[in-house]
Amino acid sequence: MRISFARNVRLAAVAAATALSLTTLSACGGSSGSGGDSTSLEMWTFKQSHVGALRNAAAEFKKQTGISVKVEAYTPDDAYTAKVQSAAKTGDLPDVLEVHSDGEDRVFGAAGIVSDLSADFKGEWANRIQQGVRQSGLVTDQRFKDSQPDTAKDHGIEKGARYSVPLTVGTFGIVYANKKLLAEAGITEPPADWEQFLAALKATTTKDPKTGGLALGLKVQSTGLTWVLQPLAFSQLGQQAYEDLFGQDKSADFASPNGIKVLNMYNQLTPYWMPGTQSLTIDQADQAFAQGKSAFDIGGTFTLAFLKQNGMNPDDVFAFGLPSPKDGAVPDRALGPLALTSLSVSATSEHPDNAKKWMEYLSRQEVAARFAKDASDVPATELGADSATVLGPALSAMVESFKGTKQNTYDPNRGNEFRAPGYEQDDAGAILADLTPLKQQSVEVTADKLRKLNDSFWAAAQ
Repeated sequence: MRISFARNVRLAAVAAATALSLTTLSACGGSSGSGGDSTSLEMWTFKQSHVGALRNAAAEFKKQTGISVKVEAYTPDDAYTAKVQSAAKTGDLPDVLEVHSDGEDRVFGAAGIVSDLSADFKGEWANRIQQGVRQSGLVTDQRFKDSQPDTAKDHGIEKGARYSVPLTVGTFGIVYANKKLLAEAGITEPPADWEQFLAALKATTTKDPKTGGLALGLKVQSTGLTWVLQPLAFSQLGQQAYEDLFGQDKSADFASPNGIKVLNMYNQLTPYWMPGTQSLTIDQADQAFAQGKSAFDIGGTFTLAFLKQNGMNPDDVFAFGLPSPKDGAVPDRALGPLALTSLSVSATSEHPDNAKKWMEYLSRQEVAARFAKDASDVPATELGADSATVLGPALSAMVESFKGTKQNTYDPNRGNEFRAPGYEQDDAGAILADLTPLKQQSVEVTADKLRKLNDSFWAAAQ
């Protein structure tokens, strides 16, 4: 299953389903599913695309250490949750769990299902992980404060504890292009800026209106907002003016000249959407692209593995960050990475030291590079200057999209600090959908509706 872009929604669902089951763990006791063999471990994952890569790494790990690792996948996510529920009740958990970062790990930590790794994740191990996600899994002062209400899903976590270590990272706003369809339209390189992107879309749709367009799972209402409009607005306006779009100053919000300019740019995509894209889920849009029904697809770094699962050769695509306008405030915008999946040690593992050795092994640069290539996914490990020769063009292009400064990086980790409390991105996404692709309202009407939506959230907060 694909990584969800709204992990807070998924976290709430997981917590509601598992909290009571997980809190029974300490009472149940029992041993890990790895049994009593001191040279064997068991690991569970919810990512089918990771299984082959993990098993390849496990084979090399056994050669070097004598420790075997049995890797099993339980998919989709609901099946994984059910498996964890059952194992939590019986105490029959594996030694290592792959978890959704910065959410599921803390729920498991609060319930006592996974161990605190803060004493182990340091020094050389920690320094291998990309700086931008190194704090993922750590209970910072703010995360601890947020967990204090009894209703918090991770109520019970300990300040300073670390319940997971990042395994994979990624971001949204990654564009995939079918090299064959682009070549047929006379395009042999990925577009370097927003203007070239629009020109390429015009060329491919002119060549074939049925297959030359742009796919995006717009049935999920917030994708147009969070994967396209927001990074585009950051590029055009710069960080402060971008954040002001969501504020209370009417001279700077979505109905201001800046807001109108950004909405006009977003509306430039209207002629190029794949027919029916407004009715497609994220997976369906990616599948349509893999089947040659569109020339372009917008997703995330995690999309590449899904395309591969659906029969598309990664070498047959260009992958690049959503292009920035060349005359914008940040024409060289980078995309900040998020920790997507992480590794945790079960609190009932009989071999926690070996489990940590396995996790540390996966973070090594040469191992992470092989994992990335095998899984078509981006590792949390910093791969260094030689990554392009190891990863291939598509993966290395995505890694390159992370490389920026604090000033030129669009960082989705910032969350809602500059928005009104209670802000709902799906509500804004639904308004945008009426502008494009549905063409049911104008830019000006869209801007006014977004202003009123923002005003309603600020008023409710006061």
